[in-house]
Amino acid sequence: MSASTHPQEPTDLVQLLTPDGERLEHPGHAYDGDRDAIASMYRDMVLARRVDTEAFALQRHGELGLWPPALGQEAAQIGSARALRAQDYAFPSYREHGVAWCRGVDPADLFSIYRGTELGGGWDPAEHGLALPQIIIGAQALHATGYAMGLTFDHAVGTGDPGRDAAVIVYFGDGATSQGDLNEALDWAAVHQAPVVFFCQNNQYAISVPLARQTAVPIAQRAAGFGLPGVRVDGNDVLAVHAVTTAALQRARDGEGPTLVEAVTYRMGAHTTSDDPSRYRDAAEVEAWRAKDPIERVRVHLETLGQPPGFFADLDLEAERLGEDLRAACRALPEPDLADLFDHVLVDTPDELEQQRAEYVAFRDSLEQVGA
Repeated sequence: MSASTHPQEPTDLVQLLTPDGERLEHPGHAYDGDRDAIASMYRDMVLARRVDTEAFALQRHGELGLWPPALGQEAAQIGSARALRAQDYAFPSYREHGVAWCRGVDPADLFSIYRGTELGGGWDPAEHGLALPQIIIGAQALHATGYAMGLTFDHAVGTGDPGRDAAVIVYFGDGATSQGDLNEALDWAAVHQAPVVFFCQNNQYAISVPLARQTAVPIAQRAAGFGLPGVRVDGNDVLAVHAVTTAALQRARDGEGPTLVEAVTYRMGAHTTSDDPSRYRDAAEVEAWRAKDPIERVRVHLETLGQPPGFFADLDLEAERLGEDLRAACRALPEPDLADLFDHVLVDTPDELEQQRAEYVAFRDSLEQVGA
């Protein structure tokens, strides 16, 4: 069967909430949460954005060495992460601050990575069901596929038990679709029917390279070539993202294999704090996407549903307190002992590495003796 007639080829953009806050119906996907559930996701988006903007400010004040902003991608992250169950496992790239928030990670643990005070990672992946950030583009897709295959070996899928069946989600950007690792993972997952959801946050740019320079077809359409379903969703619509991801994860838990989700969104800020996006995109484009802000549309919708004004005022205060707490927590992060770097290289530390450790410790001690 040709790609053009593949039954799973994405033909539309799933949207349940317009930029004006109007609810829509979709024949294949529905969000059945009530007002409280929507308000809860709205709260997560607002607070995740505050984490992000606070980190950006801290980097500009020299408190963090680097930060990859996620401004504008809150709906894609919160909507998908809120679809996860406790037993599920997520593999992020380096921009999934909202996912980390939903998985219960202390934002200060995120900051420790970018402040350079944490040598191996800021949290216990097993405790939160969230792997540590992956800097190598696309590599996490292979890790996720391997983990998902392990779930099938452990018979942790397809039982029908909500407390046992598990699924995996892996996050990556549009740039990663040009990497061999991701395409290998897609093929391997499809062949072995691994219970993994490939979640692409198509934010339109791989650093400075626009999407048109990366692919001639929608990213989700590539799924047909690997033999798995692909879905395009409005990545700025938290309701649609939640509905699509919930369905894809359930498909994985039921033993039906992987799904490729393309969440069409936009990186409102820089690629990282070392990037100047004005060099490769114009202000009119940014403003056009600003009108599609994922948080504002939910606020408007909640107001039409009769959400009390006090909710928004209280949330603003909560965000302010969060910002204050994060600034203090960031500055209080303990400095690491660089000698610990040698403890996590190999299972059995060879003599050569022990010698390098001893040389470093001697050098460090000599500096302390002269007060350097």
